[in-house]
Amino acid sequence: MEYRSLGRSGLKISRMTLGTNNFGRDVDEATSIRVVRKAIDLGINSIDSANVYTQGKSEEIIGKAVRGDRDRFVIATKLGHEVGEGPNDSGLSRKHIHWQLSVSLRRLQTDHIDIYYMHRFDPVTPLEETLKTFDELIREGKVLYLACSNFTVENMRAMNEVCERLGLERIVALQPPYNLLNREAEAELFPYCLENGLGAITYSALAGGFLTGKYSEGVPAPAGTRGALYPRFWGRMNKPENYAIVEKFKALADTAGMPLSLLALNWIAKNPAVTSMITGASRPEQVEENVRELEVKPPEEVMAKLDALAKGTTA
Repeated sequence: MEYRSLGRSGLKISRMTLGTNNFGRDVDEATSIRVVRKAIDLGINSIDSANVYTQGKSEEIIGKAVRGDRDRFVIATKLGHEVGEGPNDSGLSRKHIHWQLSVSLRRLQTDHIDIYYMHRFDPVTPLEETLKTFDELIREGKVLYLACSNFTVENMRAMNEVCERLGLERIVALQPPYNLLNREAEAELFPYCLENGLGAITYSALAGGFLTGKYSEGVPAPAGTRGALYPRFWGRMNKPENYAIVEKFKALADTAGMPLSLLALNWIAKNPAVTSMITGASRPEQVEENVRELEVKPPEEVMAKLDALAKGTTA
């Protein structure tokens, strides 16, 4: 497994990050723990979660899985989405940050978060309040690195201005979606990362299963899949143009004698802006398969054809 520094920081994370948003829902606790242990055995030291994944079960399971071995893992979690219906149950206020950090630390059975993500931009809370709070938490050692997920370049520029003006710790990474069907991050986010020394840990590497042949046009999403569980995702992806381009991807993969998932993961890995890609797994064997596919290096001409096919695709 290859490791890269996260932006300009000294933190090194594996090229593949284990996603855990299915822990405690599609994957039971015992299997989830085996998935985590298999990941670290294969060199994946980076785990991604959030306080809202499976109503906190994801964090709880990770805490059990890393118990007694905490220092081998780089644990990332997030906050900002709604955790209830109260007026302070979401956002990036000082109150919400302190509250949700204490909850996540308890679930994860740890005294610090390695990478703490702002899960979404909060247009109501002043940036000064949010960033001063995180700066204090970093100085206290409860948070080691700050990052953001689903932020725009404008959001990050605004944050950097505040951090520079007040002498606060800056973000080290962002987490955008990125795959063969969604290349939007290439337009502004990745250039901004490279210019400003930020890491990029991307999610939705296989487009929720679209790049594994999990879905067929005109057929309802299989039970338990992301398409069946998330109507917004299904509405965005269940389009004739997506099925059409995936068929072209499959044809190229068949000609190359390689799984489309292998080409899709390696296509992401070739982007110099991407530090690590998040991939989920519902069983230990899937982790092995993902790692094995990332280690195979497809012919350059195949990757060039794949990139040409993917030009201009969005989801």
